[in-house]
Amino acid sequence: MATKAAKSTGEYACIEVRLSDRETAEILCAEAFEAGAAGIEERESDDGIRLLLYAPAGAERPLEAAIERAAPDAQILARQPIVPADWAEQWKRGLTATEISPRLLVRPSFVEPPDRPGQFELVIDPAQAFGTGGHPSTHLTLQWIDALAPGLASRNPAWRMLDVGTGTGVLSLAALRFGASMAVAFDLDPLAAEATATNARANGIRSGLQLFTGTLDAVADTTFDLVVANLLRTELMPLIATIAARVRPGGCAVFAGLLRDECGVVVAAANDAGLTRTGERTMADANGEQWSALLMNR
Repeated sequence: MATKAAKSTGEYACIEVRLSDRETAEILCAEAFEAGAAGIEERESDDGIRLLLYAPAGAERPLEAAIERAAPDAQILARQPIVPADWAEQWKRGLTATEISPRLLVRPSFVEPPDRPGQFELVIDPAQAFGTGGHPSTHLTLQWIDALAPGLASRNPAWRMLDVGTGTGVLSLAALRFGASMAVAFDLDPLAAEATATNARANGIRSGLQLFTGTLDAVADTTFDLVVANLLRTELMPLIATIAARVRPGGCAVFAGLLRDECGVVVAAANDAGLTRTGERTMADANGEQWSALLMNR
């Protein structure tokens, strides 16, 4: 999960909560922003998942209601005001460049790039959409894009990618960096389209990106060399058959956002939809949970 920054500079209150599982944390993040949260930060913890939920001072009640609605078993650890002068810097603490591979680095704009000649970089600042490369699910998907790009290009120099639930657009931007002729990126959240367009401009990507807010139905008559879906299992499962239909013969899909013990049901559903598992990458998060990104081929 990425840290997400607030867009205002007024006075804030911070509510710190502890949760036991990742899926509840993801649901709470979505509910919290709907309730008016200005920013969310995840902290490393040995006793579960800790989230810091920031709200404009005086607007904490809707946020507390969101916690009760989305995560009734969450433990509220602290409520405290945030000194306005500190807010602009506080959310940056602990954010660093993320080396995805020898060919790709993702960093916030306020982190100086390392001197590694020949390495692509993407500059992605945290915003109200997920995906800065720091979470294992995004990291693993970026690794797959890097690994797959040469083979995709050898089969089709004009290869195309579909990015299901694009978030910040980091996956689409990486594909374009690695030679995709087109990346079609979409999300249900209009904030994701805004973040992706902003990040494309910040990285000097002016062509090849098609972006919209909506559903898979908008690309019902099109197939792609690569489809990526970095989603929660509960979001992914209803879409697997439709996603599989968007993979051209000989193409592939990457399913991420999955805890390792969730992969079995996803693979079974993908098999039923005509896809075959041909690879898996795994990575542990700060809490020791194992995340997987599955490679499926048609």
